[in-house]
Amino acid sequence: MFLGKVQVLSNKRLSSSYYKIGLNCDSDLFKATPGQFVMLRLTSGIMPFLRRPFSVHNVTGKNNNGQCIDILYEVVGEFTGRLSEIRAGEWVDIMGPLGKGFALTENCSKIFIVAGGIGVAPMFFLSSYIIEKKHVDSLDIKVFLGARTKECILCRDDFYNLGLEIIVTTDDGSEGEPCFITSSVEAALAQSRPEIIFACGPLGMLKSVARIALKYGVPCQVSMESLMACGIGACLGCALEGNDESKYLHVCKDGPVFDACDIKFV
Repeated sequence: MFLGKVQVLSNKRLSSSYYKIGLNCDSDLFKATPGQFVMLRLTSGIMPFLRRPFSVHNVTGKNNNGQCIDILYEVVGEFTGRLSEIRAGEWVDIMGPLGKGFALTENCSKIFIVAGGIGVAPMFFLSSYIIEKKHVDSLDIKVFLGARTKECILCRDDFYNLGLEIIVTTDDGSEGEPCFITSSVEAALAQSRPEIIFACGPLGMLKSVARIALKYGVPCQVSMESLMACGIGACLGCALEGNDESKYLHVCKDGPVFDACDIKFV
């Protein structure tokens, strides 16, 4: 695990309130796997004092300054608002990679990847990793992108460049099908059953995806979001109830990726 300051290589506005920041990273950060996260803190000013968790969006060695880690984020408060103002050449404080990522078998194919809103953040890394490291044919991966509006659809071109089939839905019907992404997932499942489903997004979406996966008998892994202060299991602030009522799980240490069957969705 790396703990220290890294230099910002880029910080690009993608659309409306969404940004992607690229950070120069050392070998420890570069070893991140899909589904893991990092904790960021600003180096200027006093507040916010605590670090904030962000999924690893991508890692690459193809830049002029060496290795790079990308973070996709939405401006929703003071921290991300200040993060969006940082320019190339400045520094941020980072800790990671942290947590448990997606569990990938050696012979996994026919995969559904479901991403709702900013939940797309770890899913591009997952898709490219499956293709490059696990040698899964891009034709065997189907990506479902759900968003509130057309402007909130993220990474579509990135997925297209990987040669993946993409199904888009928006709540307001401004792009793709006018429905929740879970409706498209269930319709696709009824036609062709995948070997596994990977999902990340709002809690309500994950609950619905888990229900659909159980209905059709398909293994499902979900990446959970939670407020957390430490990222290493010390503060116990990211507890969630497991299906074993005597046991609580912690997103930072036991996750953030879980088997959907292990989570008690309420």
